[in-house]
Amino acid sequence: MSYIQLRIDEKTKKSAKKVLDKIGIDMSSAIKIYLRQIVINQGIPFKLLTQNGLSIEEERQILKASEEAKKGKNVSKAMTSKEAIDYLKNLKWKLNTTRILKKN
Repeated sequence: MSYIQLRIDEKTKKSAKKVLDKIGIDMSSAIKIYLRQIVINQGIPFKLLTQNGLSIEEERQILKASEEAKKGKNVSKAMTSKEAIDYLKNLKWKLNTTRILKKN
């Protein structure tokens, strides 16, 4: 048996303990479960999210698109509400048609 020692801020520790107490698992068992899942999954066993609730890749894509928009790349003109609704209806029709064609 080996030991792991880690440092964590008090607020995170207390918050985690509160959750674990509700589900009836002690901190040590929860960490053991986590480490076993890393081995089973050969990586982190859940999706890593940024503070914005996005994956790192999603956030990277948004930041890239934002930079492109600032440079005037990949930007469409503003639409009226009617144009936007017509555009979305047309897009929905195209997606449905594509799905039907792929099934056949």
